[in-house]
Amino acid sequence: MEVWEKDFEWLKVRHIVKDAMRKDQLPDLQTVLFLIGVQELGRIPKTKFTKEEKRDLMHVAVCTLLEPDGFFEFEGRDQDGWPHWKELQSFNIKGEQEQEHFLIIKIIEYFQKYNEVTAFSLN
Repeated sequence: MEVWEKDFEWLKVRHIVKDAMRKDQLPDLQTVLFLIGVQELGRIPKTKFTKEEKRDLMHVAVCTLLEPDGFFEFEGRDQDGWPHWKELQSFNIKGEQEQEHFLIIKIIEYFQKYNEVTAFSLN
C-alpha cells in the first residue's frame, strides 16, 4: 500500500469512527484502538470503563489486529466474557512511527474486512 493510499484509507476509517461516535473531531489512533477493543468485547458497560479496562480494550484490539499475521492465537473468553490470546511471536517492529504505521495498516484491513461482513457499529 502506497503512502497516499494508506493516508486516504486511514482518513476514511477515522471518519467512520467519528460519525459512529457522533463527534465533531476525528479520533486518534488510541481512540480507534479502544473502539475496536469495545467492538471485539461485544458489549458496552452500563458504567464507564475503568482506566485499566480501557488499557485492556486497546490490548484486545492489538491482539485482534495482529492475530492474522501469527503474532497471537485466540485462546477464548474468561468468565466475564473478555477475550484472551496467547503470544506466538514477539512484535519486533522498532520505533514508534513504524509501529503506528503498521497498526494503521492493520486497522484499515480490519475495517475493510469488517465492512464486507457488516457495518461497523457501536451498538
